[in-house]
Amino acid sequence: MRVAFKRPDALVDMPTHYCPGCTHGIAHRLVAEVIEELGVFDRAVGVAPVGCAVLAYDYFACDMVQAAHGRAPAVATGIKRARPDAVVFTYQGDGDLASIGMAEVVHAAARGELVTVIFINNAIYGMTGGQMAPTTLLGQQTTTSPFGREPAREGYPIRVCELLERVRGVAYLARVPLTGPAQVARARTAVKRAFQAQLDGKGFGLVELLSTCPTGWGMSPREALKWVEEVMVPYYPPGEFRTDAADPGGGPLLARVGSEVSGKHGEQA
Repeated sequence: MRVAFKRPDALVDMPTHYCPGCTHGIAHRLVAEVIEELGVFDRAVGVAPVGCAVLAYDYFACDMVQAAHGRAPAVATGIKRARPDAVVFTYQGDGDLASIGMAEVVHAAARGELVTVIFINNAIYGMTGGQMAPTTLLGQQTTTSPFGREPAREGYPIRVCELLERVRGVAYLARVPLTGPAQVARARTAVKRAFQAQLDGKGFGLVELLSTCPTGWGMSPREALKWVEEVMVPYYPPGEFRTDAADPGGGPLLARVGSEVSGKHGEQA
């Protein structure tokens, strides 16, 4: 019998702890598939810091290292410099990367470190109780912004891709929502191109995946997917922001949406 679909060998065969409707599982699978397709599973090393991503080492079958909160890019830098043959990636949430770890990711990018960052943006601190994150949208209610985020009080949401777009050491940079089959296929392409930037020695690569947190948002899985499309995507436009290492002739991942976005949560950062 022909096998049409199976679990990647780069993932451990076990149930996950993620909430129903959470898209961490999809992101895990995409990374595992790309690692296998590129033939680097035997030398892949993942770094998982604090947050929902902290238990990624239970699910990826490759070597995994846990980092302190926000320090995954620094740990990944050390691993890659000590083991240049290793294919190193970090798996980080928005509370980790865009808050306590912002300096780490910016400086790793500026140095052009040959590492790949998988950035999960669900606009909230998911693991610790649903607090406001640097990526929480204007008007979004969280446990620490119960009346909705206000720019005069909490500032504006940070757009990480737009921030890193100007950094010289970045070779590949993209943002894709995980909201449907077409988007997941684009996300897989983006993840592969980010890893390829590392393999080709081009520089730093990051893929931002717009993800759901139904529990933290107080929504059903279906409602959460709709919220990503209707609220997150207008403020965090998908597209490829840097393609210095994109495969020649591969074509654009998807059209860039204009960065000057307006709407319910579209005030500018």
